[in-house]
Amino acid sequence: SKVCSAALGRMLTAATMMGSTLKGKDDSITVKINGGGPCGTVLAVSDSDGNVRGCIGKSDISLPLNKKGKLDVAGAVGKNGFVTVIKDLGLKEPYIGKTPIVSGEIAEDITSYYAVSEQIPTVCALGVLTEHDNGEIICAGGFMIQLLPTADDTIIERVEESIKDLPPVTKILSDGMTPEEICKKSLSKFNLQLLDETNTAYRCTCSRERVE
Repeated sequence: SKVCSAALGRMLTAATMMGSTLKGKDDSITVKINGGGPCGTVLAVSDSDGNVRGCIGKSDISLPLNKKGKLDVAGAVGKNGFVTVIKDLGLKEPYIGKTPIVSGEIAEDITSYYAVSEQIPTVCALGVLTEHDNGEIICAGGFMIQLLPTADDTIIERVEESIKDLPPVTKILSDGMTPEEICKKSLSKFNLQLLDETNTAYRCTCSRERVE
């Protein structure tokens, strides 16, 4: 369904960006959210190279649009539950962080996770652009801004000033902006230097033998 596609698309995008923060080539991150909503658990796994895969508990639910006339992702996900992040960093035990869901919209929940569990001030915005008629996904995207521990109040104010008038991510996507253009627009008060680029891909590690 449209709303489940939007929920999974947001989660895949978030996991991809979160995976890009991993240092090791074999590191991976699992992000899941379950708020007791009708779609069940939404889960995505990503590595540091931009490879991502995911699933959703129930994909065929149908919900009316929310009060803003948008797909009701929060209604599908629910708000009574947790965001769980599992980082496999090649150590004896994985790092596991868990924080309460704040909205069920996923982006706000990722922002809250970083603030509460990892004490990293973060801005996360996600969007999934779909066809009006058949609900087919055109594209999904977003951005994530994180502050270094050395960031002072001036930096914080400049970030807030940069993002306060940003349009929704779906509008940014429909305008056909490139990732670099999105970076420049979301941090318009800074002189950006592009350090690296990574291609992303949906890549499942399952096989017929593993499934059977």
